[in-house]
Amino acid sequence: MGGSNAASQLADIEADLADVLPISAQERLYRIHKAVAVMREKSISALILTASTSLYYFTGLHWYQSERLVGAVLTLDGEIIYVCPAFEESKVRETVGDAATLRLWQEDESPYALVAKLLADVKLKDKTIALDEASPFFVFDGLRMAMPLARIVNGSTITAECRMHKSLAELALMQKAKNITLEVQRRAAKILRSGISSTEVASFIDQAHRAFGGSSSTFCIVSFGAATAMPHGPDGVQYLHEGDMVLIDTGCKIQGYHSDITRSYVFGEATQRQRKMWELEKNAQAAAFDAAQLGVSCERVDAAARRVLEAAGLGPGYKTPGLPHRTGHGIGLDIHEWPYLVKGNTRPLATGMCFSNEPMICIEGEFGIRLEDHFYMTEQGPKWFTGQSYAIDAPFGAA
Repeated sequence: MGGSNAASQLADIEADLADVLPISAQERLYRIHKAVAVMREKSISALILTASTSLYYFTGLHWYQSERLVGAVLTLDGEIIYVCPAFEESKVRETVGDAATLRLWQEDESPYALVAKLLADVKLKDKTIALDEASPFFVFDGLRMAMPLARIVNGSTITAECRMHKSLAELALMQKAKNITLEVQRRAAKILRSGISSTEVASFIDQAHRAFGGSSSTFCIVSFGAATAMPHGPDGVQYLHEGDMVLIDTGCKIQGYHSDITRSYVFGEATQRQRKMWELEKNAQAAAFDAAQLGVSCERVDAAARRVLEAAGLGPGYKTPGLPHRTGHGIGLDIHEWPYLVKGNTRPLATGMCFSNEPMICIEGEFGIRLEDHFYMTEQGPKWFTGQSYAIDAPFGAA
């Protein structure tokens, strides 16, 4: 750890995005066809997408959530009809093109009445409508008043079924983002020194992500000492001392797809207790990975990691000292998305699913250790995006 500084680490970074390929129009069309198939299977007549990652997933349109409804309606014939304020038409068409179908509403008109008329025009077979799960309540409320006879259901029954199975193109974008973040983590360890602040480290990490061609840090947790036992870190600034456990959890995006990697190690000489707990954490992470086989339920992966910790006297269950949260989450266009590696989730693992693997050990008042890497499911079983941390004294392998 240490031995360098932010300026020198940033100076020799060269961005290389030559291998980054955006999601193609053909793939987005395949996604729409799959969504329609799910809609038919579930007897859902239309899917309403609001300003969310699902809107981007199916259409390529990025938009921000506000009090004005901007979104799209997917019908059973596979047609995408965009809905937006009239004054935003030119901005929306920058992405969707002149051939796209837009329904426009003026500031003194109800967008929900417009959607109701749109759905009446396409002559729905039944009155079941799926609404994007990320929609604000006021959107749901507006739609149910405009369509009192409609049955509005959670759109995740469609969007999650499509999005949780990543394509090769999506996996490649996620791999790039994770490669960048792992290298940023390695460089962040090199700038550590006694007295450095958590905010200085976080600032470096953000600059490094951008220097490599990624987005700004989508989040950044930098914790030292006893604060590392807090899964999402403390508020305020911390300062590093010799012998502190260091926990850094951060990520960036490439073409909207997330990375999310945590490394834990000691600044200085680790104690025997720190070493023992670090090895236990790595073993629990390995057990979860080994359990993640095709057809195995999500909850069994969580249980595999928890058994390792409980056999060492931690827990049981979600009690601390031990693992107070789920073992892992899905990841993609959202940093936390379906499915989740947690007790009670009986969904079987299938190809294309992506997960974090982070069975954190929290010892309140002492330290915490989280080793977080991600894997995805192939026909041959799980495959790491980034391999496990090497050792507490050399988390990134040999220098």
